Amino acid sequence: MYLTKDDEKTLRGDDGETLRKAIEILVALGDIYGADALIPIKSAQVSGVSYKTIGDAGIEWISDLKGTVKVPTVLNPAGMDMNNWERLGIDPKFAAKQIEIIKAFGGLGIEPKCTCTPYYLNGFDVQYKDHLAWGESSAISFSNSVLGARTNREGGPSALAAALVGKTADYGYHKIENRKPSFEVLVDFETAGSDYGALGYVVGKVVGNRIPLFKMKSVPTKDEMKMLGAAMAASGAVALYHIAGVTPEICDPDFVYERPAEKYSVEKTEIDAVYESANRSEVENDIVTVGCPHCSKAELEQIAALLDGKTVVKEFWIFTSGELAEQNKHLIDAIEKSGAKVVCDTCMVVSPATDKYASMMVNSGKAYAYVPSMCGVKATYGTVERCVKEATGELK
Repeated sequence: MYLTKDDEKTLRGDDGETLRKAIEILVALGDIYGADALIPIKSAQVSGVSYKTIGDAGIEWISDLKGTVKVPTVLNPAGMDMNNWERLGIDPKFAAKQIEIIKAFGGLGIEPKCTCTPYYLNGFDVQYKDHLAWGESSAISFSNSVLGARTNREGGPSALAAALVGKTADYGYHKIENRKPSFEVLVDFETAGSDYGALGYVVGKVVGNRIPLFKMKSVPTKDEMKMLGAAMAASGAVALYHIAGVTPEICDPDFVYERPAEKYSVEKTEIDAVYESANRSEVENDIVTVGCPHCSKAELEQIAALLDGKTVVKEFWIFTSGELAEQNKHLIDAIEKSGAKVVCDTCMVVSPATDKYASMMVNSGKAYAYVPSMCGVKATYGTVERCVKEATGELK
């Protein structure tokens, strides 16, 4: 792999031990996957932030690093709301460890913004063909697919290494030849809202880590595409998908590809089966959550309108980024007037606050896939409208 003189200097250790270790990680990945060089990145997002997932070993590793990131860098969701952790019943010992993790990242110049939707943040505008080093599965899918940027599915150490060096190895989804569709998915029925999370949950299991090209009857919004990609990344390992006539890369006349030989036609009954989980008589949901990935402003507006004049009778958590909540205090106030809680910096999957519940209703295919396996909590699936009705007791 070709390295510039500055890269070689860093690899020798002339710029310090932390940068030597960082570029060593990138070079090793490049060697494994056949990269020809390191390329500059525009931004980074580091996963492995919740104390629930990285533990004391993760704190020790991060705390030993020195230096400052070279590009704008933010974090994946933490294990708690960093400003309001008490109200979800977080153990103070856990909170102290989580605060230590965020401070350690902050010492490297990383912004203490913990979100799975960095593309909503100020200063994180992503343009077509930008090279990134992002680590959260749904953010990777959105940036690759909906925005047409280029990032591999980075692990926490490799994303952090790229942030410190300002570069990543040029392989995988950074290469145009590796971004071509390899599986065609036909959806010959109307879809809207949470249907896209259910669709992603179904298709991810079929496609695995391949690149699907959807041919759809409906045209999804960006929020709906966010839900689709997040679910496919969770039930499968999809990091890039295309939608004919919709996503930017597949609409680019310079993007030349052959029609995939493998095809799958999704039946509406498969989507209905995901929703049927909410109708099992033996399941009594004791909590409702939405915002996986974190809610956009439009989604917060929808939830505020649905809750207007109502009072929740069950725990109802709405997840979003701290920055978006700060910018839309009127929406947060409107939502919380019902008794629901708007929770920032974390999500139902990576927070230990979830673990004490038995069954959770979600409107997210990603949460539907992860909550049972990562939290030991049963999950049922519904539209955001049904989630609100479940939380307010209107379904009984």
